[in-house]
Amino acid sequence: MTDLPLGLSAYRLATVALAPLAPVLLRQRLLRGKEDGARLNERLGHPASPRPEGQLVWLHGASVGECLAMLPLIDALKTPDRSILVTSGTRTSAALMAERLPQDVPHQFAPLDTPGAVARFLDHWRPDAALFVDSEIWPNMVVEAHARGVKLALINGRMSARSFTRWKKARRSAAALLSRYDLCLAQDEATAERFRALGATQTQACGSLKADAPPLPFDAAAFEALKSAIGTRPILLAAQTHPGEDETILPVHDALRQSYPDLLTIIVPRHPHRGTDIAMLAGTRPVRRRSEGALPDAQTAIYVADTLGELGLFYRLARFAFVGGSLIPHGGQNPLEPARLNCAVMAGPHTDNFVEAYRAIFAAQGTGRVASAAQITALAARLFENPHEAKRLGEAAAQGAATMGGAVEKTRTAVEAMLAGGHARP
Repeated sequence: MTDLPLGLSAYRLATVALAPLAPVLLRQRLLRGKEDGARLNERLGHPASPRPEGQLVWLHGASVGECLAMLPLIDALKTPDRSILVTSGTRTSAALMAERLPQDVPHQFAPLDTPGAVARFLDHWRPDAALFVDSEIWPNMVVEAHARGVKLALINGRMSARSFTRWKKARRSAAALLSRYDLCLAQDEATAERFRALGATQTQACGSLKADAPPLPFDAAAFEALKSAIGTRPILLAAQTHPGEDETILPVHDALRQSYPDLLTIIVPRHPHRGTDIAMLAGTRPVRRRSEGALPDAQTAIYVADTLGELGLFYRLARFAFVGGSLIPHGGQNPLEPARLNCAVMAGPHTDNFVEAYRAIFAAQGTGRVASAAQITALAARLFENPHEAKRLGEAAAQGAATMGGAVEKTRTAVEAMLAGGHARP
């Protein structure tokens, strides 16, 4: 690996030097609830199950969104002669995979990106190919896997303009990493051009895997209980919110309550541990938290849905939703999830993570972009006033989302060609 540029060589030396501190780091994360105490060894590269016989394709995604996007592709790639291994990095994604993966598809926590942990992982699993989802570019994983002859693909690739600017400052390191991929499948042509400019080869735009993901699941009994508790009250749903956005949604609630005094505002934070903070922000407004097992009652003004895996419930309950991560420069959360459930979408100006999806949905709806509390209030009031308009926008959102499909089949075709040798390394 003497061909590595200075930046990557320095990274590898630093991760070797810091590797003895990895157990300390993991224990600190465990105390903050970010690691599974029973599975810490997996983070150090130690396996929890034997390697299956035959060809093995490894898929890796960072968290819940990437793991959900993988599911249709797993079904498409899995054959009697080919096994699948899934890794991710968060407890929430591990819990999701425990529920959603086929029984014969193992899930492991991804190893920390130190040479030792990555080597232990690769020595045991010996994958024939590794598919990294979205923007997961871990230098030691890429370098070590490439050195072992593992075929590498970046799938559902995503790179914002801001990330591209940062990578350009380390152009030699970016080229050294991206040129090791046999295949680079971007979500759109603009992203594909960014990857090419940084040194990726065999690059093409395939669309977003998330557009082909199945509708979010829901528990029918929980849905009926929640629907019964809410009754006919109008619902303002703010889904997947980040710090800095709840402070906008709460004044929207206050403004709307002047015309709709029985309004129930449901806030679903992107990270459930923020439930306490949101309840505090609500101040004197009557609050109930779902993590405490509570349902909203007639006095509840703000219902904080600080649980995991229940977005499917709330998108089915509401006629429209504000999708978070978009009022702040985060890039926006996935708008296809509500749209597929006929829930109209509104979002702020920062939607770089799903540019094409937001464009398609907003074009179909004819509206949805909001940049302030006043704009959210105005659009929500319009939809409360005219339920037929809200229904029409929800149907339009679903139609817009439907135009985004096809990425799974395009990705499967490209990956099969790579596995068959159709994409030679440069």
